Amino acid sequence: MVATLKFRGSNCLRQRIILSLLTGKSLIIEDIRPDEDGMNDYEINLLELVQKITNGTRIQIRGTRLQFNPGSLIGGEFTHNCHVQRSISYYLELLLSVAAFCKKPLQATLNGVTNDQIDPNVDALKASALPLIKRFIGDVEGTKLDIKVNARGFKPEGGGQILFSCPIVRQLQPVRLEDDGKVKRVRGVAVAARVSPQTANRMIETSKGLLLQFLPDVYIYSDHNKGKQSGLSPGFSITLVAETTEGCTYTSSAVSNAKGSGDGPSVPEDVAKEATYMLYEEIQRGGCVDSTCQSLVLTLMAFNQKDVSKVKLGELTTYTIHFLRHLKEFCGLTFQLDSSAHPYVIATCQGIGFKNLSRPTR
Repeated sequence: MVATLKFRGSNCLRQRIILSLLTGKSLIIEDIRPDEDGMNDYEINLLELVQKITNGTRIQIRGTRLQFNPGSLIGGEFTHNCHVQRSISYYLELLLSVAAFCKKPLQATLNGVTNDQIDPNVDALKASALPLIKRFIGDVEGTKLDIKVNARGFKPEGGGQILFSCPIVRQLQPVRLEDDGKVKRVRGVAVAARVSPQTANRMIETSKGLLLQFLPDVYIYSDHNKGKQSGLSPGFSITLVAETTEGCTYTSSAVSNAKGSGDGPSVPEDVAKEATYMLYEEIQRGGCVDSTCQSLVLTLMAFNQKDVSKVKLGELTTYTIHFLRHLKEFCGLTFQLDSSAHPYVIATCQGIGFKNLSRPTR
């Protein structure tokens, strides 16, 4: 009989769904926002996405109670309209964790908001998550691992579109990332949609002015969108990526206030400064993985073959700490965390021997 795990509250819903899909264990979550009548619309929308990538998943929502019985991951090609309350990245982070274990290579077209102030921008995920996944899946023929931005979308109406494609593997490869190297260059993109093209140039000028005080190799290009590629609402954002000598990346992003928000209009220079200072914090945090991908790398280490993986991380985020606890509940797996090289944490674990049985051996 498959085990059923019980939780309370709305925290870490995606973590629980991801681990439920990978382990096949059912979930019962109670007391989900009892003061707000249960689940939010974007969380229900996330469960609709899960049903598109799986076969046999049964979901029951009754007031503040969710019962989730996972099916098998099938993947394939589909289109999903994400809720505009959250960015496409909110949904993409779930797909990144499970895509390699599907029955068919994943080709997901996601519509909605590409840049918001809650979740990492799609550009940041593309720069940090894809190289990380590539280390674990190795060279795979067929479908290319990629995130393509077809249109930008800002709050409140969205209108953006991305295409995420990912190959499937029989088993992941163990990875050792113990040297983060030194930052050698910074790349970035300044996005402007339905606003003056000069807005992107102002963000670039401000951010480069701050970054050039520390290193000479800085290049930020402007992405001014017109027509259908500009979405349905005006907005602007900047994403910065610091690359190290060992191939590690640190990312940061900042987005203007949404049209009609109570905070008023944003100033491009302030948005650029926010992103630059956040990049400084990521670099100071250090490690071989930036903070947005800490839980992703732990997932790939845990659901690996029975071999040891070791990764050097910066200071663990609260989200990552909760994920480690969930891994122990779902898999009985405990990571060895060595903090002797403060402020870094060396995370070591032996994979649970997970195999994608849906994928043929040849």
